[in-house]
Amino acid sequence: MKVICNQSELVNSLGTAFRAVSSKTSFPILECFLLEAKDSNLIITANDMELGIEIRILCRVDNPGRIAVNAKIFYDIIRKLPEDIVFIEVDQDYVIYITCGKAKFKIAGLPGNDFPPLPAYERVNGVKLSQFTLKELISKTIFAVSLNEADQIRTGECFEITGNKLRVIALDGHRAAIRNIEMKEEYNNQTAVIPGKTLLEISKILSGNVEDEVNIFFMKNLVIFEMNHTIVLSRLIEGRFYNLNPMLNSGYTTKVTLNKREFSDCIDRASLLVKESERRPVIIDIKDGVLSVNMKSSLGTMDDELTIFKEGNDITIGLNPKFIMDVLRSIDDEDITLYLTTVGNPCFIRDSENSYIYLILPVNIGNR
Repeated sequence: MKVICNQSELVNSLGTAFRAVSSKTSFPILECFLLEAKDSNLIITANDMELGIEIRILCRVDNPGRIAVNAKIFYDIIRKLPEDIVFIEVDQDYVIYITCGKAKFKIAGLPGNDFPPLPAYERVNGVKLSQFTLKELISKTIFAVSLNEADQIRTGECFEITGNKLRVIALDGHRAAIRNIEMKEEYNNQTAVIPGKTLLEISKILSGNVEDEVNIFFMKNLVIFEMNHTIVLSRLIEGRFYNLNPMLNSGYTTKVTLNKREFSDCIDRASLLVKESERRPVIIDIKDGVLSVNMKSSLGTMDDELTIFKEGNDITIGLNPKFIMDVLRSIDDEDITLYLTTVGNPCFIRDSENSYIYLILPVNIGNR
């Protein structure tokens, strides 16, 4: 194998593929990149058996072939090279020669046939989104994914497609984040739970440009993302996701509209007195046209008030201030609306079109 390529393009592609390199494995081949040269392309593949990434870059191929190489060593070498043309050559003993400017390296490789191939798939039932839209959907919901591996289904986000509507749901048992969008085309109804770790990596790869598109293919146990010259494959989480519809369709007895920035600043100030070991809730007292915020902890106390527009009953409720801040950072609207029923039921924050719905379970405030 012999190829000639641009250093900066190669290092960027290796950095993306490195996200799928296994860091904890007893199989050395999973710590490798597969490099395959053919048809004026260098194809870089990484596969940790849960997440797989394939990237193609244009290059000059003087001799096609394939080789597996330790990903960390190869990536570190390439990114330390000068921004110049990189010559990569492999001999029959799987020795890799790397030359760039006056720098020369010789490292050992492994037979490319030993590398586990990415699963084959058909490009059917694909869903098309702008990369900007998908990046936004992930960033505005991913914080509600559970980190508890014991409850596997909650470590992923549920993607529900119904006609031209896409709903993305994340929940960790204490809160939920839901985003609804309308797509340009109609698609077959389908539901899949994508691992949160996969979505985090996808969000880092997405360009975020409205003009750039990503095609998503849902298979029985796999999801495939195709964008630009990159393919990402991930295993889906098996099992039935939680049905939130009964809770979402419940009514309310208190409706509060207020300025998002003022509310965010107020909760942020209250959070200054929160110690991680104490996990104190912020007490929100709603009466007439005033929302009072109270925080009491071993560090001190804080009281504040905001002017609001209220419909319905007065109510006092305790909420986790971090959960509130996560939601507020994910909303772009100038004003937000809270929907509440009783001190023991969830607080909903949603817009009139239900393009976003956030749910926060209350904290027992007792006699406070």
